[in-house]
Amino acid sequence: MKKLSALILILAMTVSLVGCSQSSTTGNKTLYIGVFEPASGDNGAGGKQETLGIQYANSVTPTVVVNGETYNVVLKIVDNQSSTDKAPTAAQQLVSNNVSVVLGSYGSGVSMAAAPIFEQAKIPAIGCSCTNPAVTQNRPYYFRVCFIDPFQGSVMANFVKDQFNAKKAYVLNMLGEDYGSGLATYFANAFKTLGGDVKAESFPEGTSDFSAYIQNAISYGADVIFAPCSTTYASLIISQAASAGCKIPITAGDTWESSVILDAQKGTNLEVYVSTFFDENDKSSLAATFVTGFKAWLNSNPQYKTDNGGNDIVAAVSALGYDAYMTAIEAIKIAGSTKGEDIKNAISKVNFDGVTGHISFPNGGDADKSEAFIKQADNGVFKFVKRQSSAG
Repeated sequence: MKKLSALILILAMTVSLVGCSQSSTTGNKTLYIGVFEPASGDNGAGGKQETLGIQYANSVTPTVVVNGETYNVVLKIVDNQSSTDKAPTAAQQLVSNNVSVVLGSYGSGVSMAAAPIFEQAKIPAIGCSCTNPAVTQNRPYYFRVCFIDPFQGSVMANFVKDQFNAKKAYVLNMLGEDYGSGLATYFANAFKTLGGDVKAESFPEGTSDFSAYIQNAISYGADVIFAPCSTTYASLIISQAASAGCKIPITAGDTWESSVILDAQKGTNLEVYVSTFFDENDKSSLAATFVTGFKAWLNSNPQYKTDNGGNDIVAAVSALGYDAYMTAIEAIKIAGSTKGEDIKNAISKVNFDGVTGHISFPNGGDADKSEAFIKQADNGVFKFVKRQSSAG
């Protein structure tokens, strides 16, 4: 009897201590936000930078009040490996982790591969930089805070026409890759509408020698090369174009706003231009405050800086990651709920100023965006060139 009493006492003390420990740690409930991003594969570099923006936002706003109760917001991060084959498994892992909302992904293909899983689980997803129109088409649970590829393709077509008086464009992308194939098509169609001629080619996955493609562009007499593809291939294209003595300006979309591109262009005479979502030299108060805070946060942890490419340059996708997180927080507050279905219904009511511009959803899942930033890779830094609309 004494042994039983002692055992009961020990168990009671253990339960009490565990309860005190949980209470003293925060005293708050927990809400999980999923981060669906590539940390490996062709888009690993960009995925890490997008995740950094989300992590920084979480450090700035680590809690949210729902119906008078404070919740700690905890990130559940998975690596979709830049693979449409592996993305569904990563998405299912987040569903199993009971997340209320998902952020990501860098890469439209993996976003589209995961969309049915999030929809079936009634968990909304907010894309940061996935620009293919199909990400949100007929997908009521998928939203995004970036502009989309038809807009971006038109922006770049107008830019090269204005900047270089380009009449002939050589377009190169990876065969079967959703992002690059889509953006290449939108650019080509817009450029033709502006009166230009296009020669388009696609390279197979795993290509490492781009010398024949570069020579084809030169032989065609291209005034500009447009090559939307992953940074892995972009680095090879840039370095091999430089080695071949190519003088044609090389342009691409948002994927190329990466330290990988800066490293490849550095020390060459190549002109490399990208369209993107944000400029760290933007002097508006929200953007400037974000840049200052994000740089300090990056420099506080060697791993953060490594994941950013070894420097504290603020990538546009980091700013978009920040805005996507804040969009989720706004939607949770509007919903007054932690349930995915309620949050999904609240996203359409979100209306606030983000660091990449105003965030609202008047036309379904796509945020309303009207301008892109054009930057030039120049000896290790991105230099702001201009704001560009799709109308020139």
